[in-house]
Amino acid sequence: MNTVFAWMAQTQTPQTPQQSPGSFFLFPALLMAMIVFMILSSRSQKKRERREREDMYARLAKNDRVLTIGGVVGTIVSVKEDQVVVKVDESTNTKMTFMKSAVQRIMSDDQPLSTEKK
Repeated sequence: MNTVFAWMAQTQTPQTPQQSPGSFFLFPALLMAMIVFMILSSRSQKKRERREREDMYARLAKNDRVLTIGGVVGTIVSVKEDQVVVKVDESTNTKMTFMKSAVQRIMSDDQPLSTEKK
């Protein structure tokens, strides 16, 4: 009877799979590589967007139609170092002064602002 219990105890012991020592470090290394890649790619995208925005600010000129971040559409009357004067109403000759950073985009003639709902 003791031999039966001894045999059962031997057959029911769980066997742990053998892992190589390198596989313990493989997952964290891959995870760190993915995180570094994501950080570097987001930084390069932000740099590109900042460069494009600065180029747009440098291209601002008199008589450009612009859209501000506040939704104001107008025509540039004058450009200063870090400010633009925008005429927003033709009938009353209303002008507003904005920082260059408030300009969202330069509207070209082939992209008119559509106020109609389709």
